[in-house]
Amino acid sequence: MANSLALVLLWISIPFSPSFSLATTGDDQFRPDGSVIELSSSNFDAAIASFDFLLVDFYAPWCGHCKRLAPELDVAAPVLAGLDKPIFIAKVDADKYSKIASKYEIDGFPTLKFFIHGVPIEYTGPRKAEVLVQYLKKFVAPDVSHLESDTAIQNFVDSAGKNFPIFLGFGLDESLMAVFASKYKKKAWFAVAKDFSEDMMVVYDFDKVPALVLINPKYGERSVFYGPFEGEFLDDFIKQSLLPLTVPINPDTLKLLKEEDRKIVLTIVQDETHENSAQLIRVLRSAANANRDLIFSFVGVHQWEEFADRFDATKSVHLPKILVWDGNEEYELVVGSEKLKEEDRGSQISRFLEGYRQGNTIKKKLKGPSLIGFINSLISLKSIYLVVFIVAILMFVQQFGGQSGENQPVRGEHLD
Repeated sequence: MANSLALVLLWISIPFSPSFSLATTGDDQFRPDGSVIELSSSNFDAAIASFDFLLVDFYAPWCGHCKRLAPELDVAAPVLAGLDKPIFIAKVDADKYSKIASKYEIDGFPTLKFFIHGVPIEYTGPRKAEVLVQYLKKFVAPDVSHLESDTAIQNFVDSAGKNFPIFLGFGLDESLMAVFASKYKKKAWFAVAKDFSEDMMVVYDFDKVPALVLINPKYGERSVFYGPFEGEFLDDFIKQSLLPLTVPINPDTLKLLKEEDRKIVLTIVQDETHENSAQLIRVLRSAANANRDLIFSFVGVHQWEEFADRFDATKSVHLPKILVWDGNEEYELVVGSEKLKEEDRGSQISRFLEGYRQGNTIKKKLKGPSLIGFINSLISLKSIYLVVFIVAILMFVQQFGGQSGENQPVRGEHLD
């Protein structure tokens, strides 16, 4: 039994992708060659201290998702290492080096963490090599880019990609932009255009300066802010624009909503992809643009039934259902506006908002955990899957060991 268990543990600790191992004894310097760097308990802390920008893949050798991610990281690694401000990619077997995994609260595989000057943030961006490279380049770009021609403006927008909102300041004071660009560097692109033609005013739909143009390419949204540009007004516009006007509810966007203190207007539909739902979302987008103090969101029962059920919305009830959620344990139904009918939904939503602001509501308790608790429950599912897998392995080892006896080492050699 002991031999068979040791061999299984040896097998699941074998890495599945090429890497570049580093010697970190004494005064040796890290000398990465553009490949993914293999880390262990002996060199992990030294690597974090040595690189300004380091993306670390916490993986488990038995994890199928990890095996699919590894080739993408292999492709991205030399490209990122070749940047003017290089970003290096490393990986650590979190199953084997459990103390490191525990320190960084790793409870699912693969987990990516991006270390910026030694400070980790969770990487939640794309994982395909091409878009991963584009996504990470944001973190080593200047806080504010200076654009001095129409061509420079267009090139900047094109190169920014679709993963972050873009804020273009036309005729804005550069020092003012720098304050907010530094604050929101991890969440958006910022640029100041000094020399531009009237063509740019037509392209980006503004008619006077100063103007701050928001482009959210991921959701196909644009808006223009004409001020006032003092403190909290500009800060509010930027913060509120980091999310799309209508937020599709899924596990990733729920994490973003954790950072918000605005109430959430949640519309629950049968199926997000249905044409009727698409029409309703367009109406919601118009309402959201006029009510920036609220977050407008939607979810389909077909897409996420478990989440919708927490608001007593199932396939058997009349939908769409609209409510105001505090993001935690409570939500409010507006009396007389709990459901949306087919006709004139714009007027219905206006009456809903008016009723909400007048306090004509009924408060309800969310079924199940709060937002944070719900997110944690999603994360814990990964841990459950891990435990189930390990138990299955141990049961297999016990049964196999009982049947094979002393022949087990031979089988272990075959696995290698």
